[in-house]
Amino acid sequence: QVQLVESGGGLVQPGGSLRLSCAASGSIFRIYAMGWYRQAPGKQRDLVARLTSNGNTNYADFVKGRFTISRDNAKNSVYLEMNSLKPEDTAVYYCNGDLDGPSGSHDYWGQGTQVTVSS
Repeated sequence: QVQLVESGGGLVQPGGSLRLSCAASGSIFRIYAMGWYRQAPGKQRDLVARLTSNGNTNYADFVKGRFTISRDNAKNSVYLEMNSLKPEDTAVYYCNGDLDGPSGSHDYWGQGTQVTVSS
């Protein structure tokens, strides 16, 4: 069994910052990539940032220069530092792991954490 658990969401004013954390646990044989997606009400789930096992990153255009993804391999964890937050960043943020677990190699998802940017 593999679990991804996010933390760090909350309410923040425009221009503020938040740091999201995601820890993967369970029988993990290999992690290919971990990343963050977000979904606002009535909208599709979009990629925010992704970090591969060899250190390659990609960011959605709407967060470039504001968000930074990082990882701690020893803890099977990934982080998202979010700065200069805007009201349009309001969404549920989901951690994603492209990894090899007991049921094979596929995407695993966390339960999501709410980020609300409002004054």
